[in-house]
Amino acid sequence: MTSDTSRPLLGAVSYLNTLPLVWGMVEGPQREEVSLSFSTPAVCADRVEQDTIQAGLVPVAEIARQHLQIVPGTGIVAAGPVRSILLFSKVPWRQIRILAADSGSRTSVELARVILRERFGAEPRILRNEPNLDEMLRNSDAALIIGDAALRIEPNRTGLAWLDLGKEWFRLTNLPMVFAVWAGKAGLDVARIEEITRASYLYGKSRLDEIIDCEHANRQIARDLAERYLRDHIHYELTARELEGLEAFFNLSRMATEVRA
Repeated sequence: MTSDTSRPLLGAVSYLNTLPLVWGMVEGPQREEVSLSFSTPAVCADRVEQDTIQAGLVPVAEIARQHLQIVPGTGIVAAGPVRSILLFSKVPWRQIRILAADSGSRTSVELARVILRERFGAEPRILRNEPNLDEMLRNSDAALIIGDAALRIEPNRTGLAWLDLGKEWFRLTNLPMVFAVWAGKAGLDVARIEEITRASYLYGKSRLDEIIDCEHANRQIARDLAERYLRDHIHYELTARELEGLEAFFNLSRMATEVRA
């Protein structure tokens, strides 16, 4: 890719949880510093791999596969229940053989594999589907739904067994789960991207009420849930503890891959 040194091409994820990170690029001073596009986590990772963007908010499952450089400072993290990554099952957890997974997800699929293997000894086959719970369960034992689609579901009203995978990860490791980080290929101007993304996050962090008011209705998410989600469930700072959680995920995900092989 030929780099535009004046306006880096960045990709972000189109979910509610991304907005505090990119609000400065959407509504604030950083909008003059970057060209920003939105997609699903999987597509964002593909765009980095295909060199159509210089850096993206990439699912962490892609970091090792693509040998990407992580931009320090910020990401999407939960230290306990996350509310937006939900695993539903119509059979006992140990009996899951087929798992329908949201086609936009990569990290969450690997996280589901880890939790099902470590807690229940299950090694399901994965089917990719659009995030519709009823359709996903027609031909599968379980379904994984992420992002805004998960926030629009009231899990206790489904009549299904369900798990919050952020909660399950913390129960397993006592560490935060890092779902996505800013990253790009070797040669990325990491310092510049870090400066931009950090400033954009600080702009968004100070305007959470504005973000919630602007976005919750269009996304069909109740305002009180959107507020609890962004204030209580998600955090964005990458410290040593978050990086420890990231390393634990890499190790356990690698083990899951080796078992499948």
